[in-house]
Amino acid sequence: MNAQVKIDQLLQRLTPILNREPLVMCQLDETQLQGLLQDCLCVFREREGLCALLPKAVAERESLPDEGGYRQITLQYSACLQVPGLTGIIVRELADAGIQANVVSARHHEHLLVSEPDAAQAMQIVYGISNRLQYS
Repeated sequence: MNAQVKIDQLLQRLTPILNREPLVMCQLDETQLQGLLQDCLCVFREREGLCALLPKAVAERESLPDEGGYRQITLQYSACLQVPGLTGIIVRELADAGIQANVVSARHHEHLLVSEPDAAQAMQIVYGISNRLQYS
């Protein structure tokens, strides 16, 4: 089976799930990170410092300055993700619609972070990819 056929089969069975909780990126110091680690969805150590993806409610509760408002779309496939280019197809279609998506790859799923205002349209596009392949 060639790679494109496998990608098409996985995309046909794609089930995106929109997390209803708004998320934000916050810069933290080590002390803040230790206190908030249980609330962090993701932590990045960059040259400029620590950056954490947190629920917006947590950032507000802690009076943390934040950047952007994001929504998380979890991409669920019915098979493993060891297929190069799979997420790239989705991100490309979102980009073609003017939607920026940050991808976080985790152990079991890949997650897209899109701006809050773009979340509904992003979900339509992701469902559209799957539907288009199912009915073509």
